[in-house]
Amino acid sequence: MVLGMFELQCHGADTYVGEGPEYPWGGLYGGQIVAQALRAAAATVPNELSPHSLRAYFIRRGDDHDPVRYEVDRIRDGRSFATRRVVARQAVGAILNLEASFQRDEASIALQTVTMPDVPGPDDLPDTSWSDRFARRDAPPGSFDDQTCAGRVIRWIKLNERLGDPTDPVAALDHLCWMAFMSDDLPSDVVFRAHPRGRVQEPHANFFGASLDHTLWSTARCASTNGTCTRAYAMSSTALADWRSATSSARTAPTPLRSPRNSSRAKC
Repeated sequence: MVLGMFELQCHGADTYVGEGPEYPWGGLYGGQIVAQALRAAAATVPNELSPHSLRAYFIRRGDDHDPVRYEVDRIRDGRSFATRRVVARQAVGAILNLEASFQRDEASIALQTVTMPDVPGPDDLPDTSWSDRFARRDAPPGSFDDQTCAGRVIRWIKLNERLGDPTDPVAALDHLCWMAFMSDDLPSDVVFRAHPRGRVQEPHANFFGASLDHTLWSTARCASTNGTCTRAYAMSSTALADWRSATSSARTAPTPLRSPRNSSRAKC
């Protein structure tokens, strides 16, 4: 069940518990924890306020065999904005700290300062996703300008299953949670491409990476299942690139993504 990925159980005031599937390379996927933390924060905010930005710090690797407890702190409730802090905990301690800001919808100017490069469309590219939940297709490096050598990846990505109408506040949160989930799939590849060795070695050869922080902005409602997205997002994340010795084994092939063990909805 597609929505079961982010479902939470209420465990007291502003406290929720969720579970997640095993990431193909072990542990919990960072985007899963970010998405569930966002849903926990949204559960304490009126529906007429929508998330417009979040910032998360990954503290420890998550254990897929241990439930995650999300503790929400109501930092501020204003007339137009609300701020929440969420700490995700497991038996080992805190694994993620997230802050999210919510805003009441209002009319504004649609302004875009970056032009989409002319790259092959998703139908002309092979799918490289590690999960059947979403599709991802990368534009070849030679198909766009990357003269800065700062590392750049252009990726088409969308959810494979249909969600509700994004103009509905409840369904809009589902779309945004999935966008948060999928957005964490990209940063490590950007760091790899920026690294001097990443430009001359096979992808992920002798490479170990870990996300450190993640930022997501949202400026308009979006459908995460469409081939094109009308919602503008800017995402920034830092990853740690550590190169092992040449004798280390390369990254192992991914295994199928397991379904969550519990699909009960959060009810208080």
